[in-house]
Amino acid sequence: MPTGKVKWYDAGKGFGFLSQDDGPDVYVRADALPEGVTTVKAGTRVEFGIAQGRRGDQALQVRILDKPASVQRNQSSAKRKKPDEMATIVEDLIRLLDGVGEAYRHGRHPDRSTAAPTAKLLRALADELEL
Repeated sequence: MPTGKVKWYDAGKGFGFLSQDDGPDVYVRADALPEGVTTVKAGTRVEFGIAQGRRGDQALQVRILDKPASVQRNQSSAKRKKPDEMATIVEDLIRLLDGVGEAYRHGRHPDRSTAAPTAKLLRALADELEL
C-alpha cells in the first residue's frame, strides 16, 4: 500500500488530498477515512489504497500511521520553560548542591536555610523534566 501525508483536508466539504511519498497527489473522500475519524490534520502520515477514478487517483481505505497529538502533551509543552531559563535554574541548583555536598564532606548535614530551597528546586526541576 502506498504511504504519504495529508496535504489538506476540509471536513466541512468532506474531501481533501494526500501527497504520496512516490507519485502524484491523491484525492480522498470522507468515506475513505477510518471509522469514527471525521477530520485529519495536514502533515499526518497515512497509508492508503488507490483506485483510478474519472478524474484521477482516489484514495481507498485510508489508515492513519501517526498517533494524534495528545491534548495534554500539547498543553504540557506550552507550559514548559524556555531552555535559557532552564539553564539558569540548573546552574543555580548546581551551586546549591555544591554547598550541600561540602557540608556532607565535612561530616554534617546541610542547614535548613540551604536544604529547603535546594529540595524545592530539585522538585521543580524534576517536574519540568517530566513534562
